[in-house]
Amino acid sequence: MKKFRKVLDGLTTSSPINPGGSPVYGSAAGTPSAAPTPRELDIQETLMSEHFQICKTVRHGFPCQPTALAFDPVQKILAIGSRSGGVRLLGRPGVDCHCQHESGAAVLQLQFLINEGALVTACADDTLHLWNLRQRRPAILHSLKFNRERITFCHLPFQSKWLYVGTERGNTHIVNIESFVLSGYVIMWNKAIELSTKTHPGPVVHLSDSPKDEGKLLIGFESGTIVMWDLRSKRTEFRIYYDEAIHSVSWHHEGRQFMCSHSDGSLSMWHLRNTAKPFQVTFPHGKSQRDGRKESCKPILKVEYKTSRNSEAFVVFSGGLSYDKAGRRPTLTIMHGKAITVLEMDYPIVDFMVLCETPYLNEVQEPYAVVVLLEKDFVVVDLTQSNFPIFENPYPMDIHESPVTCTAYFADCPPDIIPVLYSIGAKHKKTGYSHKEWPVSGGTWTVGSQTYPEIIITGHADGSIKFWDATAITLQMLYKLKTSKVFEKPKSGEMGRSAELVEEDPFAVQMISWCPQSRIFCVVGISAHVILYRFSKHDANTTITSLEVRLQCDTEDVISPSDTENTPCFSDPSGHSPQPQPPSPRSNTPDSVRDSIPCLKVKDRMIRMPPGYQAELVVQLLWVDGEPPQQITSLDLNSAYGLLAFGNCNGLAVVDYLQKSILLCMSTVELYGSADPFQRLTRSPRKNRQSTSGLTELSDNQVSLDLERSKSPTSDHVNGHCTSPTSQPCPSGKARVPGGPEGARLARRGPGRPPFRKAQSAACMEVSLPVSSLTEESRENSFSRSRSSSVSSIDRETKEAVTTLQFAESYGRKSDTLPTPCLWVGTSLGMVLIIPVSIPMDEEERQEEPVTVAPTGTVLMLKGSVLRFGFLDCGGALIQNPYEVWRDLHAPEDPDRPRKRKLVNFSPSSSQEACGDGHLAVVCSERQAKVFLMPSQACLYVHNITDSSFVLRADVVSVCNSVCLACFCANGHIMTLSLPSLRPLLDISYLPLTDMRIARTFCFTNGGQALYLCSPTEIQRITYSQEMCDNLQEMLGELFTPIETPEAQNRGFLKGFFGGNAQTFDREELFGEASAGKASRSLAQHIPGQGGMEGMKAAAGGVVGELARARIALDERGQRLGELEDRTAHMMTSAETFSKHAHELMLKCKDKKWYQF
Repeated sequence: MKKFRKVLDGLTTSSPINPGGSPVYGSAAGTPSAAPTPRELDIQETLMSEHFQICKTVRHGFPCQPTALAFDPVQKILAIGSRSGGVRLLGRPGVDCHCQHESGAAVLQLQFLINEGALVTACADDTLHLWNLRQRRPAILHSLKFNRERITFCHLPFQSKWLYVGTERGNTHIVNIESFVLSGYVIMWNKAIELSTKTHPGPVVHLSDSPKDEGKLLIGFESGTIVMWDLRSKRTEFRIYYDEAIHSVSWHHEGRQFMCSHSDGSLSMWHLRNTAKPFQVTFPHGKSQRDGRKESCKPILKVEYKTSRNSEAFVVFSGGLSYDKAGRRPTLTIMHGKAITVLEMDYPIVDFMVLCETPYLNEVQEPYAVVVLLEKDFVVVDLTQSNFPIFENPYPMDIHESPVTCTAYFADCPPDIIPVLYSIGAKHKKTGYSHKEWPVSGGTWTVGSQTYPEIIITGHADGSIKFWDATAITLQMLYKLKTSKVFEKPKSGEMGRSAELVEEDPFAVQMISWCPQSRIFCVVGISAHVILYRFSKHDANTTITSLEVRLQCDTEDVISPSDTENTPCFSDPSGHSPQPQPPSPRSNTPDSVRDSIPCLKVKDRMIRMPPGYQAELVVQLLWVDGEPPQQITSLDLNSAYGLLAFGNCNGLAVVDYLQKSILLCMSTVELYGSADPFQRLTRSPRKNRQSTSGLTELSDNQVSLDLERSKSPTSDHVNGHCTSPTSQPCPSGKARVPGGPEGARLARRGPGRPPFRKAQSAACMEVSLPVSSLTEESRENSFSRSRSSSVSSIDRETKEAVTTLQFAESYGRKSDTLPTPCLWVGTSLGMVLIIPVSIPMDEEERQEEPVTVAPTGTVLMLKGSVLRFGFLDCGGALIQNPYEVWRDLHAPEDPDRPRKRKLVNFSPSSSQEACGDGHLAVVCSERQAKVFLMPSQACLYVHNITDSSFVLRADVVSVCNSVCLACFCANGHIMTLSLPSLRPLLDISYLPLTDMRIARTFCFTNGGQALYLCSPTEIQRITYSQEMCDNLQEMLGELFTPIETPEAQNRGFLKGFFGGNAQTFDREELFGEASAGKASRSLAQHIPGQGGMEGMKAAAGGVVGELARARIALDERGQRLGELEDRTAHMMTSAETFSKHAHELMLKCKDKKWYQF
């Protein structure tokens, strides 16, 4: 069997040729392979498979597509249900839990078991679920699936174990919460209404027990019928038939009257003494017309009627505006006495709840706040102040304020960066919030012992950047930066051809690069621009430097086939001047001058910049001959070198941001020089004319593209940002279609290449996705064919994209003995180029002497588009990039301490004594990972990561005091590989790629953590570290805390005697199996909860909770006995006083005649 397995392994093994010329021998595809090396490396790898485990940690942001809302007034915990079946539980800051129904059915309604640590959810698949909240990870204890009826409304009375369930057929069922089985007691719709009624009353839209008598249930039907059902006698006490449909009902706390909201925008008040007609009907927003009728209004979807001791009652409702006021935003109306306050909301109202001091419905409610759930926001209004201010939301509910287009995650940041960002951001916070404490304050949470500074950065479609403090599984807004302030506002009709670049979001952020140590921040926008920011604690008046780069193929670069048959197309690197490419002779024509413009206009005046991140440099790519600039696909900066590099489908540019100059601007082909492994053939003018003689060829090519896309996982609908050159050849300097530049631009664009899109689609073009800008034929070559340069060059009419960049201390040539600054370049063809950079060492020389960048032609090769680089010393430790220590350039001058650049260098030479010369370079592509020994460039290890899919994200990360390579594949697999041996440590199918949002936002960081945007409004953080999974229970907050249930208020002797509820109501006696019998088995199916290990842990924690509850119950019982004794003594004293007063009155009136009274 072993021999047979070895044969299979040998068949699937690929043996790429390393640049040194020696083959890399492999034992199996997907297993590490070793090659002969110049010397033995003795690296002790400490990471094992036991160190890794995938687990979700916490979810941040606003629940996507919310549907329901609930609040526990004793525990002060809030629950939000969503259309995707999620439930979000919120308490005090730090108490934030997300639960998910496996079915994914929408949550229709939520009901807390008040102060019991449990929650009932009703879902759109007609299933009820009981969640246990007495554990840090809530789990389902029971489920009840209705088979024949649709659930429409649920009601659970306070301190009751019987849940009322209304259905679409108009029936009301009763469920035992403890056993989660149906009672035999059913209120059928035909028994609730009169026999003479000819129409069905419709679905049940409201259920509530009377505050005056728990034995009476008020049932509201959609058609306008209201029934008071006596549960004891099993008959109707009264029926109300109203013309308008009912949406909601709310009781007065005394139980004598209730209020209904209707579909015509009216509120009706009903008194139990006279149910023939409402004693009051009001149209709060309907004005009387000339004929005396009220103007038509929108439905009032919900109303709440709450009383207060010290003021008049509150009536709060949503909707009800008149139809003639088109364009008005959704409103919440608060009626307090005669005062009516209308609060306009930014989004439609999904649900709202009035928070009250007491959980008892038969007491004065004392409302203090209104929780309003909107489609994309969450607002809490303070009712205790006359102007009704809102509370400042402590949760990060505004992540989606503008659509998120990219993310970055930084763990173990410098400890001083978070306080600095917070202090700057606090100056720009909004004011006018309520000064009272946030009312949703339930649960407990403490900062764990193993915490370190973490920062999440999000880029948005409107060009804004948000910095978030993500320390200890929380998320708090630190600082917001608006990149659009760098540019002039485009005026209508003035942008010319640039106006058609982006329809809506010209400032959308595509990529970010941040150096936390130097605090230098770089942003790439969708309009092919790069902005460099420096951080300062002081405001400044400065001018932003703007550089323009012409990164495009020109006519002079096109060589005919006869010229390139035996000669590769390249420029001599040694003769290349470190300046921008000079424009071609044709660029002097008026048409070309008009087209040589950037997409946006940078402000060219003196600008006052507030403290924080201040723009210093903007680099923009230009339109060339009617062609828009290609989007930037890769970016890197290094603060120690003072350099910035970026690339796209056309080539690479390197910028010196200290001297504000362009050092290098070359096409990808020119970077190879004579070392180009491919025989490339650029299009001749004749070929260009033939290829654009009509659109028929483009459409034919599109068919072949579609066929190829069905085979290749890296086709354009995944990669997005680089279009196929089959439909978009490398542009030349001549217009190929008669009719002027406009016609040329339309023809060249082709069906596969739209202009820049708006940010939602632009987000799918983010660079970290595998980028491939070659033809489908050459893409197939790059993945599954040999890298031999003998492949026909006629199919290689392509622009090779630069997919990843990294500055590092490395070796540009095999002959180098010491590491020098280098730029590592990875391309979409799997090529890796190393470009040495010569930087003056002296600080004064660095500001004046030019930096030279000279490509050497050093080429390494992998399968698939290159995604990531990493560097290890010969001991296996990660080599950090050199950086400049932050200095405030706008701080006041200090003559004693001149501001000089302080550099921190992590050269691999620090470990040369123990390990000799050189270092290891880790290169990961979308198919393969390799480890090279530098400077010999020998491939030590190779691992074929995947054959059936492709890698979307890869990072060299620190975990458990060691280093590994973490990968996220398009098929949802998360993998980790040991370094340097590339031994597989983890391979788990975690999340299939169902949305491009996941692909563009997934990112790894140190400490075994990662994140992605799981919905347009939410960030999901996960861990792949076993240690963090084990400690997660300690890091999460407790949802349930043992709290004594507030006691009902004493109603007074006379009130209780004359007007109280004399009859005791025993639900168990009515609904239990002994009296009501069993329900039909076919009506509903009981499903036990799947707790697993979480359930066992919860059970262990539940014992402690039960003991605590038992102790509290004993304390309550003793306290109540004491109070009963005091109450009895008080009643005896009152009786004696009454007797004494009656005797005195009798003596006083005994001798009086009748006429003396």
